[in-house]
Amino acid sequence: MNPGTGSEMLFCRACGKEIHQSATACPGCGAVQSSGGISATDKRILPAMLLCLFFGVFGVHRFYVGKIGTGLLQLVTLGGLGIWTLIDFILIISGVSTDKEGNKLTLWT
Repeated sequence: MNPGTGSEMLFCRACGKEIHQSATACPGCGAVQSSGGISATDKRILPAMLLCLFFGVFGVHRFYVGKIGTGLLQLVTLGGLGIWTLIDFILIISGVSTDKEGNKLTLWT
């Protein structure tokens, strides 16, 4: 980093390469850094999707993204008798699911 420009640079969420803070995608690996002003998260879509698919009625995918309260609620209600789990699965694969801070899950792996 050059002195005086340290605040303008940050690291790619996927590959760790140094990029400018205004970059929406990493020039090295192409990973999306933010989407429409909404920050991305370090949580991934694929693990969330697989957890929802296999253990969704227990709310495990909710625990993965940090939503402990709704994870416990899904655990008690068996995923809203499966309906809530199905809705979460659709939201995850469509790319609109978020973590506990409201950051979108944008990267698959």
